[in-house]
Amino acid sequence: MRVRRATAAAVLTVVGLSLPLAVGLAGCGGKSALKPAADAIHGRRLTIYVSVPRNGASQLAGQAVIDGATLALDQIHARVGRYRLRVAVLDDSTPSSGIWSAAAAAAAAQTAAADPTTIGYIGDLNSGASAVSIPILNRQAIPQVSPASSAVGLTSDGPGSSPGEPYAYYPTPLRSFIRVVPSDAVQAQAQVRLQRALGCHSVYVLDDGEYDGDEASAAFTQVALGEHYPVVAQQSYVPGESSYDSVGQTVAQSGADCALVAAIPERSAAQLSAAVAEQAPNVQIFATAGLAEPSFTDPALGGLPAKLDGRVLITAAAGATSARNPLKRAFVASYTRRYGGAPLPVAADGYEAMRLLLSALRSATHGGRDEAVRAKVVAALHATDHRRSPLGIYSVERDGDTTVDGFGVYRIVDGELRYWRWAPA
Repeated sequence: MRVRRATAAAVLTVVGLSLPLAVGLAGCGGKSALKPAADAIHGRRLTIYVSVPRNGASQLAGQAVIDGATLALDQIHARVGRYRLRVAVLDDSTPSSGIWSAAAAAAAAQTAAADPTTIGYIGDLNSGASAVSIPILNRQAIPQVSPASSAVGLTSDGPGSSPGEPYAYYPTPLRSFIRVVPSDAVQAQAQVRLQRALGCHSVYVLDDGEYDGDEASAAFTQVALGEHYPVVAQQSYVPGESSYDSVGQTVAQSGADCALVAAIPERSAAQLSAAVAEQAPNVQIFATAGLAEPSFTDPALGGLPAKLDGRVLITAAAGATSARNPLKRAFVASYTRRYGGAPLPVAADGYEAMRLLLSALRSATHGGRDEAVRAKVVAALHATDHRRSPLGIYSVERDGDTTVDGFGVYRIVDGELRYWRWAPA
């Protein structure tokens, strides 16, 4: 099942809540007749679920999130006071689709919701999957921290959101969803500034029609228009086509000197980008954070041809360079020592998502001495203020967004992402 940005109702059908009901509940001053289940956890064993794709193009990014989160938990010896913690990994993708699916995301969230020991949920990687999981977890007051879901509509009705968002995703008054990465609106502002700084005068926007790509595309287009940055066209391509030469020719004939690709990393995103590069040789290509993965950048994994390394720049929410942030430097050293290779950008996001959740748990239980109550952990997450992290210093706002106000810009070198510069929003 594919979930489109304009069909929040389709997402809610998966989780058993209609859009009219959700909007009606949200219209009553944020109050809801639906009450979260009893959220105090009895016993001294707590479970934190991590939900990511374990199949297809995003499985390496999913594993990076798992590795980062596990590293953070192990650094405190999986304990907070009297509580022992364990990680349980869930898969929100299917082998047949190779990407996240609404059914798999719902099943993962339902597994966590049914577990009386669940104290937190790290996920999802994709915004579309989070749109499915948020209502399920929200009913049980389960604290949810996403390392990568950046769609504006998950938290606010700002640029790029759809009618009924974000209220459609919260059947209770509790805002249980937090993310450690900035929203697509912030990424759009950073992209506009970056493109202009590199000499772009107009841009052609391409997305894959999936929830994530479509949300990022819509947010960019609205922000760009507000900044008086000309968007020549906004077009959705169809994943799985045998050739995208006609799309590349359209971009070449449009007169745009830059192109933005907003997508999740199916093989088609690399094929499309390669077609644009070939048919429009003078066009600079930019990509959103969803494509900051080896399946897009590494030709050995079906990604971009090596000859395009200098043509594509990717924004990703992984904080500034390690030289400016000792916590980022320490994370990279610990990760590399443990896993034997440099981390993907999203690994730092998974690491910080776990660290933030553990910090909130520690605060909500007074160092693990008091009863673990899910709603209190959610409140502690929202109370986060001027937190120092590998992603920079940030606070958590009322809607669950982070105050991080920029993105890292990555080049591709021999199929790998290399940090280049910081792009402020």
